[in-house]
Amino acid sequence: MNRRRVLAALAGSGLTGASVWVARNGVPSPGDEDAASGGLPRTVETLDAPGSTAGTAQVPSPDAPTVVDLFATWCARCDEQLASMRAVRGDYPDVSFVSVTNERVGDTLTRGDLADWWTANGGEWTLGVDPGSGVLAAFGANALPFVAITDADGEIVATHSGVASAATLRERLDTVT
Repeated sequence: MNRRRVLAALAGSGLTGASVWVARNGVPSPGDEDAASGGLPRTVETLDAPGSTAGTAQVPSPDAPTVVDLFATWCARCDEQLASMRAVRGDYPDVSFVSVTNERVGDTLTRGDLADWWTANGGEWTLGVDPGSGVLAAFGANALPFVAITDADGEIVATHSGVASAATLRERLDTVT
């Protein structure tokens, strides 16, 4: 009898954990190899905003060193990170800059809200949405903001949790350009 209770409790815990994961990440689409692999590159939805066009983009960008900024609109330090990126972007014309949020677009946050936030914060490069958090997981991000730099082959050469200063970004970018 006790063994049945233990097994029932374990099964209940497994179902609860799976339910929490689905609530946070959504139900995976059948055949979504990108989501199943957990690796890079990842494909994200891009939004119509300054420097960005609606559609999809690969992260990191193919055949180019890439700065990947992981952010959220509610994150005040993420505003600071955008300022650092704006300060260095013009010095690296051959480097792709991509900012990605894992926030879910829906009733409380619309694509228009994201574009307005992007404009207000001076974003001028590709803006992506990754509500399943696959990009965050692929880069091993554990906090926001989080910056990753990849070389032209898509290999991660640097990561930074928290705000990366313009000087830090330049130092890391100089190793891949």
